[in-house]
Amino acid sequence: MPAPERTLERLPTEAGTLSERAANLIEQDILAGHLAPGSRLGIVELVQRYDIGATPLREGLSRLMSRGLIVGTGQRGFRVAEVSREDLADITCMRTAVEIEAVRLAILHGDVAWEAGIVSALHQMRRHIERTGNEFREGAAEFDRLHKGFHTALLAACGSRRMLAAHSDLYDQAYRYRRVMMGAIDSGERFIRSHQMLADHVLARDVAAAQKMLAAHLHSTIDFVYPQVGGEES
Repeated sequence: MPAPERTLERLPTEAGTLSERAANLIEQDILAGHLAPGSRLGIVELVQRYDIGATPLREGLSRLMSRGLIVGTGQRGFRVAEVSREDLADITCMRTAVEIEAVRLAILHGDVAWEAGIVSALHQMRRHIERTGNEFREGAAEFDRLHKGFHTALLAACGSRRMLAAHSDLYDQAYRYRRVMMGAIDSGERFIRSHQMLADHVLARDVAAAQKMLAAHLHSTIDFVYPQVGGEES
């Protein structure tokens, strides 16, 4: 009797690995401001810049399109997404909707390990700022990791992979705007205090207070970057 036909496992291909690398490199350059908002992303130029083939580069760009960092232009063309108050307002609206529900679920379902994760994330961020003084900033890899890690820790027990994925993508989309705000923050103590207050409300399992403060915290970026029209929708 012939052996049954084997189904080949779907293993990561070299092209798949290269497209992930391309997406990561382009994302880093967009978030760092090396690729300016609205700038054209020509495949030939990107091949030379990153030493990656055209096919995985296009795949990497398509990944970033789905995350809102790249927009398509015409037939297979790409540009870095523009920045505008309308875009930040949209990001803030979506992020608020996702995160106030996610924090409610996390408070409802979170256990002691979740609480410990929040305390640990805050402690690590505080220690980093104590070491760097008021030189901490968005764009420094260690600070970026710790800052995002804290916000993710608040929501980690929500029980929804899609909510956490949406939080991650929206956090990254707001990053270019947040760098403007962070550049003007000159007090590590004040920065930590605001995050400590947010953590305290969540750990006290005060849903209403936690949601209110989280919404205000998320809206602080648009109020700072576009102060002349601040105080509108959250």
